[in-house]
Amino acid sequence: MSDIKFGTDGWRAIIAKDYTVDNVARVSIAVAIWLKNNFDNPSVIIGHDCRFGGKLFAETAAKVFAFHAIHVKLAEGFVSTPMVSLGVVREKASIGVVITASHNPPSYNGYKLKGDFGGPLLPDNIIQVESLIPNKNNIDINSLNIESYVKDGLIQFIDLETIYCKHVEANFDLDIISNSKMNFAYDAMYGSGMNVIKKLLPKTTLLHCDDNPGFLGIAPEPIYRNLKEFSELIKSNDNIHCGLATDGDADRIGLFDSSGNFIDAHHLILLLIHYLVKYKGISGKVVTAFSCTDKIKKICQYYDLEQETVKIGFKHIAGKMITEDVLLGGEESGGIATGGHIPERDGIWMGLILFEFMAKSGKTIEDLIDEVYRIVGPFSFERVDLHLTDALKNKVIQNCQDGYYTHFGDYKIVRTEDIDGYKYFFEDDSWLLIRPSGTEPVLRTYAESSSSERAFDILKSVKSVIEA
Repeated sequence: MSDIKFGTDGWRAIIAKDYTVDNVARVSIAVAIWLKNNFDNPSVIIGHDCRFGGKLFAETAAKVFAFHAIHVKLAEGFVSTPMVSLGVVREKASIGVVITASHNPPSYNGYKLKGDFGGPLLPDNIIQVESLIPNKNNIDINSLNIESYVKDGLIQFIDLETIYCKHVEANFDLDIISNSKMNFAYDAMYGSGMNVIKKLLPKTTLLHCDDNPGFLGIAPEPIYRNLKEFSELIKSNDNIHCGLATDGDADRIGLFDSSGNFIDAHHLILLLIHYLVKYKGISGKVVTAFSCTDKIKKICQYYDLEQETVKIGFKHIAGKMITEDVLLGGEESGGIATGGHIPERDGIWMGLILFEFMAKSGKTIEDLIDEVYRIVGPFSFERVDLHLTDALKNKVIQNCQDGYYTHFGDYKIVRTEDIDGYKYFFEDDSWLLIRPSGTEPVLRTYAESSSSERAFDILKSVKSVIEA
């Protein structure tokens, strides 16, 4: 049997190759053992997103837990990751399991674990679970019957989507958003957030809000190259002021302005801090991943907020959110969380905060970005994923580790940080980050500079050096 390892956010593998019923059972056996070692009367919340085989794999996990006499609450239909995390807190469960590969291509599925606090299970606990994964599945899954376990009370069904919608309604003035002069659009990317916006903001212009487990062959990651149809929809409609997109399990956010221009997560984090502090009078610590813009440090200095940079992977942010007074935790990839909700990324929640910001202020998202620029200065961020051979990828990382690079083309390195990957700073406050993906066979390169053209030029220079 194949080795099973959890990356930055869960275990992911290609369906029918390594992501199989037997391997899902193996992981579930390990989680069951871990639960019984750590809880007197453990319980589990399980949900799956819109990917192929989600129901089958969620039921497989449920059967394994029930086989181990662990009580299960199994979501009805597909759900988002934040719905499972919220469900864990509301139902006081010991752990949450989400069958999802998040933003990965449609050939993948995955297995996320959520702690009893409603966020990603912490790294030390993940290591413990990994160590308990057996070499093979010794449970005859086909002999186990969901209906029998339901009858015995070991498995119950739960409506996590309704729980989530009621939670949103209690925390947002949806009437102000709906009745404002602003018009909004939403692209679910065929993901599990598709029904929520329909229910909460029925006037919203919708795209890709129907069931398609293949995602039309496009990875449901809310970045510009995957959202060009959504961008064109906004450009062709003079009456859409802002567009929200979420990924396959709706924990990541993408946003567009009224001209169909993509707004990256760095700008969104700055906008959220600006709104929460200046307009809502809330304070707290800001915790962001290593790949985020240094402009966050600048706005935190402006508002006298404590800021901490952590490794990439939201589990590192969640650990801070459950022990400290955190205003916002965020990642470059579009995973953002704010205090007063759950210590979990939530694309829909963040989108609603920004819609509320626009509706209450009467300002466009472009106006609000200009407000932020007056504090931190304008900037652009770009990212290119390089699909390299393992040999070349490993060579590049070794070169970074050895301090081999002193410049990339005309860009001379003035200092380096290596919290998680290798971040090279240049003379004009531009920077570059080189880091291997924790979930995909790619090398990620990120750059920030004064303009998009300059950021892309940095990335072009890097690619030339790497492939020379």
